[in-house]
This record gives sequence, structure tokens and C-alpha cells, in this order.
Amino acid sequence: MAQGAEGPAHKDPTARLSVRTVSSMDEIDAAQWDQLARSTGAYNPFTSYAFLHALEKSKSVAPQAGWAPLHCLLEADDGALLGGAPLYAKGHSQGEYIFDHHWADAFERAGGRYYPKLLGAAPFTPVPGPRLLTSDMAHKRALGAAIMDITKQIGASSAHINFLQESDETALTALGYLARRDRQYHWFNRGYESFDDFLAALASRKRKAVKRERRGAVENGITIKRFCGDQISEREWDAFWLFYQDTGARKWGTPYLTRSFFR
Repeated sequence: MAQGAEGPAHKDPTARLSVRTVSSMDEIDAAQWDQLARSTGAYNPFTSYAFLHALEKSKSVAPQAGWAPLHCLLEADDGALLGGAPLYAKGHSQGEYIFDHHWADAFERAGGRYYPKLLGAAPFTPVPGPRLLTSDMAHKRALGAAIMDITKQIGASSAHINFLQESDETALTALGYLARRDRQYHWFNRGYESFDDFLAALASRKRKAVKRERRGAVENGITIKRFCGDQISEREWDAFWLFYQDTGARKWGTPYLTRSFFR
């Protein structure tokens, strides 16, 4: 988290770079954005142009939903896109999978106004990935400095960059951002060639529990089919939508993604 820094963010004559913000993915060249996203390492679908654009077009992300897009673009003098960061001015802390409600309460008890805050994230997912879309560390720092200035310019209380990768953290902490630690549990294939290999690595009690659950599925006549891309029809999406709504209602309230997002 960082408060706004001093000084203008929109021109660096020594580096011949400029920074601007846009309120829609429609204003960004899709090929250039995806090229930057891929340059950061392994492909991450949650920072892809298609994903972020679909969120906006479906109104899953919109000012009226408390997510006002304010994407940060780092450009060369010839207009080439050198870096980008998906940014949102937030009117609440929902849909982030980071719970800072106690911070908001303390800030406002002290007389401050916590919202709006500026958020750099892949909306509605806790999957770690790149948040400063460039492989150049100098450009990462330029984006980080610009985000601090944007925070000040829009009157936000703070800037938050969630679930970022290590190189992004290195660039941001060098600018004075504070690191915030949390814990996630990830599953890795430890060289398993079959499901039985995976089961063999488990303790006896857990292995028996998994086998019992799988037997129950078979006995109830449940079958699993896999659909990819265009194989998924509106019928499947309608069913998925109902499951999504039901899960959200049971777990945390109203789901964030609209039906049109899946289309």
C-alpha cells in the first residue's frame, strides 16, 4: 500500500516516456497489451486483454459496481506501448479476496475517508500473476511511480497491488510501497503419472476418504464430460450460471460476474 508521491507522473523527459490513464480496455491495442502480458513470464489468462475486456463489456466491472477502470499505460514517444497496469478506483473492498475492512474502519475512525482507493488487480480472482505488465524493471518502477501519483490526483486514500509476482514486488518496494503478507495453498503435480500415484502419496486416512467420495459419485450415476471453447453452448452456460449463483448465495452473497460475461 502506498500514498500518493510528490511530483508529476505524466512525463519523464530523460527516459522519453509518458504515462496516461484510460477508462476502458477499448482504448488499448489488444495485441500490444497481450504481448506485454506474455513478456512477464508464463501466460496468465486473468491479465489477458480478452478477460479484462469481457469484464467491462459485460458490466461485471463498472463504476456503478464500485469498480471504475483507470488503466495505466506507459508509452514511448512514438506511441508504442511499453508497459501497462490494470487499475480500478474502488468504492468498496468487495471482490478482491483481500480483507482490509479493519483498515478502512480504523482509517475512518481517525477522521479519514478510505474510499475511493486505487487497486491494481485481476478482478474477482486470488490467482497470483503479473500486475505491472512489462519485463523491464525500469519500466515497472515507472509504472509504480505513476500509480502513486494517480492515487494523489484522484484523491484516493491509498494504492493497493494485490496477488502480484515477485519482480513486481521488488520494483514497488524500491519505491516505498509496503509489502503485505498472506498465505495460499497450491497443489503441484509432484511427478504423478496417474491418479493412483497421487493417492499413494497421501496418508492412509486421506486416501480412504478420497476413494470413498469417488465411489459415491459413481454409485449416484454421475459422469464427467469436458468441453472446451466453442464446444460450450448457451445451454451449458445457463446451467453453469445457475450453479454459480447458487454457490455465491451459499458462500458470500451476490456473485460478481454477470451472465453476459460468460457469453
